[in-house]
Amino acid sequence: MKKKKLIFVLLTIGLIMSFALIYDAFFPTGNFTSFRIVDKLLIWVITLIMLIYFINLDSRPQLVPSVLSLEKDNGRERDKSDISFKDVAGLEEIKEELQETIDFINNSTRYKKMGAKIPKGILFYGPPGTGKTLLAKAVAGETNSTFLYSSGSEFVEKYVGIGAKRVRTLFERAKKEAPSIIFIDEIDAIGARRNLDSNNEKDQTLNQLLVEMDGFNTNETVIVIGATNRLDLLDEALLRPGRFDRHIYVGNPNIRAREQILQVHIKNKPIDKTIDIKAIAKKTTGLSGAQLANIANEAAIIAVRNNKNRISINEFDAAIERVLAGLELKNPSILKKEKETIAIHESGHALVSKILDTDVVQKISIVPRGQALGYVLKFPDEERYLISKSELENKITCLLAGRAAEEFVFNEITTGAKDDLNKATEIAREMVCSYGMSELGTMELDEVFIRYNSDIIRVEIKKITDERYKAALKIIGENKYILLHIANTLMEREIIDSDELNRIFNIYKKPLPCADEIN
Repeated sequence: MKKKKLIFVLLTIGLIMSFALIYDAFFPTGNFTSFRIVDKLLIWVITLIMLIYFINLDSRPQLVPSVLSLEKDNGRERDKSDISFKDVAGLEEIKEELQETIDFINNSTRYKKMGAKIPKGILFYGPPGTGKTLLAKAVAGETNSTFLYSSGSEFVEKYVGIGAKRVRTLFERAKKEAPSIIFIDEIDAIGARRNLDSNNEKDQTLNQLLVEMDGFNTNETVIVIGATNRLDLLDEALLRPGRFDRHIYVGNPNIRAREQILQVHIKNKPIDKTIDIKAIAKKTTGLSGAQLANIANEAAIIAVRNNKNRISINEFDAAIERVLAGLELKNPSILKKEKETIAIHESGHALVSKILDTDVVQKISIVPRGQALGYVLKFPDEERYLISKSELENKITCLLAGRAAEEFVFNEITTGAKDDLNKATEIAREMVCSYGMSELGTMELDEVFIRYNSDIIRVEIKKITDERYKAALKIIGENKYILLHIANTLMEREIIDSDELNRIFNIYKKPLPCADEIN
């Protein structure tokens, strides 16, 4: 690169001299009288040679691949993170856990006097969008450390040795810039468990990472933070103490954390004063921080689209539906017969959910969104961490209620229950294989047992789903008038909210003992 710049400077000087001599030949100025014709020819020839050389400089053939001849540092530009823990909402326990590490970096002398060693690695694992990268940047910001970001896929190359070289280069930079934090996102791309069939280049890259993390020189304040969605894929050697000393699970936020996250994302937005953030947090159970940020952004976009100056609860509700159910189809071409079937199907879901009291039904709609022709928007009444067997069975019953309603009313079933069947089967499979809630006994079934006893497992899953389907049919049969009332209202209005659903149930004062009988 330096050689090319030097040639460019000399070529520029030569071109200026050449044009000046040509100009003097046609319009004599008297400034170049001392230049002989031989001198002028020499300047022109040298300039021409340099011009040809400069043009051909980039077009010279390389005898080795560019990735080997010009290996660039795989890390991003050295950067000081401007994010602190003030920008991270809803992860209080994890922030407290990381305070020790931050204090160690900021006051390392005090710990070294006590003979304590700084943790070499911190591994964040959990679902996507929960704030793992944000936490790593916040640690760097709190300690004023150099933040070196890398993705696991950047170390994967088809040329043997390149990945290992990039790991060495990254750690060399980190040591020079200490205190520093190396953040490797999606570390499972290079840290996957080794076996006989694994790729040799990946093994070399992982071996180099293990060596660097286990390095002999412990004086530098360098911390490696990894993030992954698949902890089960990582090699055991990478997870042992001395490499990744601390494993921190970053899960989806609870209701209090969701409220704090929403407060952060609406901070710079014109929000209507009547909005209850706690109510929105309650409606978004199970969503990640990234999805909550997306909801806040979608609400702002919808408000602009509707020419509003402030974001109201209507925009937030529309944003939640947009994120959870998909894009609304404005002009769907649905036959009347299909619309009636969809109305009965969704009414079945809503009826059984209301009677079994599994979740709070917020909205029923037969307006198509995404790939769904209709949907029931519901959320749990309270935050739950443990679910009983009867509650899981009720969830399956609610999922199968749409298909049961179709069969009860039309004596026919359609393809509309595909997604419901997938979810119901998945819950039943977890009950059999993971929770010990079947006749196979109180044990968790490993992959080997599942592989060689799939027929036995399939029979147990079918027992659960068939039983819950019969339960759904029974509830619908005993409450057919409510079902038809909900369906007729849906055909008329297309959308029913929770208040309207409660009003329909209040019309029919008959007791509903079927829920107690089934449980």
